[in-house]
Amino acid sequence: MAGSTEALTFDNGRGARLAARLERAGGEVRGVALFAPCFTCGKDYIAAVRIARRLAALGIATLRLDFTGLGDSEGDFGKAGFSDHVEDLIAAASFLDSRGDASALLVGHSLGGAAVIAAAPRIASAKAVVTIGAPFDVEHVLEHFGPALERIEAEGEAEVKLAGREFRVSQEFLAETRGHDQAARLAELGRALLILHAPTDEVVGIDNAGEIFQAARHPKSFVSLDGADHLLTGSRDADYAADVISAWAGRWL
Repeated sequence: MAGSTEALTFDNGRGARLAARLERAGGEVRGVALFAPCFTCGKDYIAAVRIARRLAALGIATLRLDFTGLGDSEGDFGKAGFSDHVEDLIAAASFLDSRGDASALLVGHSLGGAAVIAAAPRIASAKAVVTIGAPFDVEHVLEHFGPALERIEAEGEAEVKLAGREFRVSQEFLAETRGHDQAARLAELGRALLILHAPTDEVVGIDNAGEIFQAARHPKSFVSLDGADHLLTGSRDADYAADVISAWAGRWL
């Protein structure tokens, strides 16, 4: 049976509507996953679509969303830092739960991986967490700001070019992105954890996966995405990541 993609919107709890896509397969649904995109990425970037659709084909319905101010979602990205990403995920999980689609699995790519770690303890239905190329330290993302970081701190806001696009970023964004103790969150995660990371990742180094693994408690697993790039632009890499996630998560779905 053919799968389907459902366009959805929901409130983020802070006055903005967020856009999402729910991927479903035509057959039996084993469980539901919530997918958090990478930094400045949206629900429609290639790896998000491929992983979500592959998971759906394997029986895991998957919601992929645009964070506040990105893609088709409302709001101001330049003021919405990491803490807002976390709140967006909690709002998405609540929305799914209201539909009878409680998310048992949280999957996050890059900074989205850090976000699902932070959100998981506040999502009662979440039984397992997966990170893909995630940084251990949330502030890692600020390294991409270059000289604009000093201008934001000195002037209150500045234009920053990220992933080929211009964003006006404020000090509020910086404040929301700093001061996160991911080590403590991992130690108290209380969910099974799967870490996927490419040894050749040039954006978020493989040492981040080691730090995440060391900080987390069991049950935890690590799988190498050998040969993949950070954004999983290769279709085989995205499919492999989804296949591994599906097999590993079966115990908790």
